[in-house]
Amino acid sequence: MAKYIMVQGTMSNSGKSFITAGLCRIFHQDGFKTAPFKSQNMALNSYVTEDGLEMGRAQVVQAEAAGIKPKVAMNPILLKPNSDMGSQVIVNGEILGNYTALQYYKLKPQLKPVVEQALKELDEEYDIVVIEGAGSPAEINLKEHDIVNMGMAKIAGAPVILVGDIDRGGVFASLYGTVKLLEEEEQSMIKGIVINKFRGDKKLLAPGLNMLEERVNIPVVGVVPMISVDIEEEDSLAERLNKTKKGGGLDIAVIHLPHISNFTDFAVLERMDGVSVRYVEVAENLGVPDVIILPGTKNTMSDLTWLKEAGFAKVITAFSHLGIPVIGICGGFQMLGKRLSDPYGVEEKGTADGLGLLDAKTVFSREKVRIQAEAFVEDCVPGWEGLSGKKVEGYEIHMGITRNLGDCQEFIKIEKEEHDERTVGLCNQDGTVWGTYLHGFFDAPGIGEEFVAEIGRRKKQSFRADPEETGQAKIEKVYEDWQAYKEKQYDKLADLLRESLDMKKIYEILDQGLEDRT
Repeated sequence: MAKYIMVQGTMSNSGKSFITAGLCRIFHQDGFKTAPFKSQNMALNSYVTEDGLEMGRAQVVQAEAAGIKPKVAMNPILLKPNSDMGSQVIVNGEILGNYTALQYYKLKPQLKPVVEQALKELDEEYDIVVIEGAGSPAEINLKEHDIVNMGMAKIAGAPVILVGDIDRGGVFASLYGTVKLLEEEEQSMIKGIVINKFRGDKKLLAPGLNMLEERVNIPVVGVVPMISVDIEEEDSLAERLNKTKKGGGLDIAVIHLPHISNFTDFAVLERMDGVSVRYVEVAENLGVPDVIILPGTKNTMSDLTWLKEAGFAKVITAFSHLGIPVIGICGGFQMLGKRLSDPYGVEEKGTADGLGLLDAKTVFSREKVRIQAEAFVEDCVPGWEGLSGKKVEGYEIHMGITRNLGDCQEFIKIEKEEHDERTVGLCNQDGTVWGTYLHGFFDAPGIGEEFVAEIGRRKKQSFRADPEETGQAKIEKVYEDWQAYKEKQYDKLADLLRESLDMKKIYEILDQGLEDRT
């Protein structure tokens, strides 16, 4: 039977995912078989498990920190917003349907057994389960059917660590207000408080910490400084999406679609010196980039309409004709074709003209493709010889099937089952436009480096001729093995939390648990 500890926050982006990942790493380092758990996650960045089920990427990161493979029981409910009023609801990795916020609220009591069963599965396999909450437990309008914050803590019998973000200001008020808006029973479940994202001299905090402890009768178990640790962020408030201005070196412009998803696809590129990755929301700010990327999206048809109305379609098409590479990932890949058809109303029933940069057509189907894949880049892609023959690994999450209408080349070779009509990647005849369904394409060893080197050659920068001047040597050094790089970051996060938190107290909280565990 596992021991539980839960991390909740005063608001979104307070650092719950960050602290949860760090605790998973620490417990893993200390020899405990540890798993993360988040009953309900709202995110557009998702992942496909080995058994073809979909879950939020935040729990994938936490599982990696814990040294284990992600499984859907770690995130049994995933909400993928597809409008301002509703989301696609995914339960145990499978689509349940599209629901408005009110419809989902009424549905939640039926989902409680799903959450309990998922937790039971982890309980039987792991020594410690670190549970993450969502938003704030003080969202009193939503408490009646809560299955993600204090409601979840009651189900698990988990003691709670409450995290507050001091960087935004008002941390003492937010911590005090959060605690006092809870019922007395819930207040007693909070066993420790953590101040996150602190800048400055901790001594200056002492009076406030003492007063806070006296007023809420809960100990402060740590103050975590604002230090850069390079792990994936929750997508809804990710700071990387605020990188809108061109930096030095190669200029990679990612179109910031309204329903952008899985932008973690570009994390490898963002971490390379000599490369500037920016997210562009206004066509006038596109400038003249060295490459344009259309990322994944939760709603391809809607975002394609936005792309046209916002003026991006004409600009991207014009740049493509000038030889500037245009790359599409998943939904972005679908947009590059001539035609998109949605006969079943999966997104928006009807048809739409794509950008016409690839001689391809996409038809949306009722069934979602969810699969991990291994493949090789074919030798046929003009101008991308450095990628030829390289192995790529990734995963597909999409509703449409894309077909070559005749004038494209299939540049990714993948093993297909009999009667499998999946097309994973297509390019035009001169290699200036290509797209793929594979999320994680750039993560494979050598792929990101060769991609950047080729863009540099196209820009007529000799990235290999003078490595000190151009930054190629730094790119190769930073790129290294992607998994090894991430492992270093998880260790760095664990070191930070060991220095900042009272881990002896954390272990006491973990060991004592709650008496009313069910």
